[in-house]
Amino acid sequence: SASFPPSRSRCCPLFPPRCPRAETCSSSGTILSLADDGGLMLEPVIHPSNLPLFNFISIFSRCGHCKKLAPEFEKAATRLKGTVQLAKVDCTAHSETCARFGVSGYPTLKIFRYGRDSAPYEGPRTAEGIYHYMKKQTGPDSVHLKTEEDLKTFVNNYDASIVGLEYLKAAGLLREQFRFAHTTDLKLGEEHGVTSETVLLFRPPRLDNMFEDSVVAFTDYLTISSLRRFVRDHIYGLCPHMTLENRDRLRVRDLLTAYYDLDYHHNIRGSNYWRNRVMKVVSKYARRGLTFSVANKKDFLSELEDDFGLGTSDGGELPFITIRSKLGHKYTMREEFTRDGRSLERFLDDYFAGRLKSYVKSEPVPERNSAAVKVVVAESFDDIVNDSDKDVLIQFYSPSCPHCKKLEPVYRELADTLYSDPNIVIAKMNAVDNDVPPGYDVQGYPTIYFAPVGKKDEPIRYEGGREVQDFLKFLKREASHSLAFSGSKDEL
Repeated sequence: SASFPPSRSRCCPLFPPRCPRAETCSSSGTILSLADDGGLMLEPVIHPSNLPLFNFISIFSRCGHCKKLAPEFEKAATRLKGTVQLAKVDCTAHSETCARFGVSGYPTLKIFRYGRDSAPYEGPRTAEGIYHYMKKQTGPDSVHLKTEEDLKTFVNNYDASIVGLEYLKAAGLLREQFRFAHTTDLKLGEEHGVTSETVLLFRPPRLDNMFEDSVVAFTDYLTISSLRRFVRDHIYGLCPHMTLENRDRLRVRDLLTAYYDLDYHHNIRGSNYWRNRVMKVVSKYARRGLTFSVANKKDFLSELEDDFGLGTSDGGELPFITIRSKLGHKYTMREEFTRDGRSLERFLDDYFAGRLKSYVKSEPVPERNSAAVKVVVAESFDDIVNDSDKDVLIQFYSPSCPHCKKLEPVYRELADTLYSDPNIVIAKMNAVDNDVPPGYDVQGYPTIYFAPVGKKDEPIRYEGGREVQDFLKFLKREASHSLAFSGSKDEL
């Protein structure tokens, strides 16, 4: 019987024996900070025998995500001590090192395996999530199965499983996301029609259903790219369980999700009751460009409230149904979900016929908007920012952001300076209480874009200084016309 190895542990988890450069790193608690007088010395940490997770940060960055991640990263490091080394690099002090590993934003998390930058960390940003994600990265790339009992034990798992023959290199490159095992005994595959070397993908037993096969065989010529494509196309099946960990991978396509009291740990039968009713309907729409999923509504309560305007009491025990497109458009099924599936059919028919109105989170449109800085809300964005006759500088801000408050008098002075120019609008939008439209990437505050005449679908991100003259210099270069100052006939 094959033994499924426990998580990797070492008496010295960071440095190989008698490492001459161990003194180049300093430890603060259980997270290693990497620095020395001549720059970062990463080599001891990324030694082939180690499996470190690096957090590239900037201590002087305005990014609130770094501060939010810090305590979670510390908690995860404590739980992973002796198994996986967590480390951090301050990119403010060591910009060249961070550039060498392609770090362009903060925080950036990377996994190093076999002494190389293996993959970006794509798991959750909570202590619990980091712990479980990195525990899965320990041990061999693929578990060796020797008997039928080994196979049954391996595939009887909460997650999907991939079992193959002579594909260890591919498994090593894809293991960040999936579970792999292999065998040299073809008899183990006889039950699934295997007569020659192949790869089998086992979907989780908890998701077995009558609408699709639970085991899928790989039939293409085996290469890393073909195996990656096979796994991508089949791993989730018709209607997967969306979680906080896999939601970003599922949302690369237009996605319908049914949210309800789903619990595959304690109530598999009850969880599949609603999933089967969803699958009966969506199986008829499977090849029309929309993908499907189910999710525990308790995991996504804040998202349902903030992004779709759904309260915790909406629907009761019945599923909420939403659609989120990859471009950011959102739709909700307002009709109550019926057990016969007919309400869901009507919703999907309306969606594919283009009859649905997308949901947009918006503050009320201001009754008066006569100040120099125009207030934009989601409902008025098209009317103001996408006005085809005007250049618009739009600031996305958060009411609680200190940098936004510091910018406010400068931004108001800029608007006053250009107030008499009929061809340009200086505007701002509360990006916390209003949906940011597609085409605008707002990850921090303030974020400023310029939407020029004739190029409303190609807004320009402002990356310059925060003084009035900096803004004027930018607008002079990018505006579709010469700028006119208030109280003056002069043009800039």
